[in-house]
Amino acid sequence: MDFQGIATQFVDHYYKTFDADRSGLASLYRENSMLTFQDSQHLGVSGIVEKLVNLPFQKVTHQPTTTDAQPTPNGGIMILVCGQLLVREHNNNLLV
Repeated sequence: MDFQGIATQFVDHYYKTFDADRSGLASLYRENSMLTFQDSQHLGVSGIVEKLVNLPFQKVTHQPTTTDAQPTPNGGIMILVCGQLLVREHNNNLLV
């Protein structure tokens, strides 16, 4: 299995979808998926998507610089992404 290639394709798809229409990420989550965001946990597809679409910023661009991947038992892949997040609100750019 080319786990690094799969991870790179997944990250590209995830962040392009996030930047364009966060609700489109629903198909990537399951009912037992969990998102932790700034001390709050969100469980399941609807909980996660609700959190993502209600983030305080709407215009955002992800700029991944590295994508590291490892195979996990039972055919999974663990992915760690590092990069930059450009938030564009009210004609101001904020690099996070």
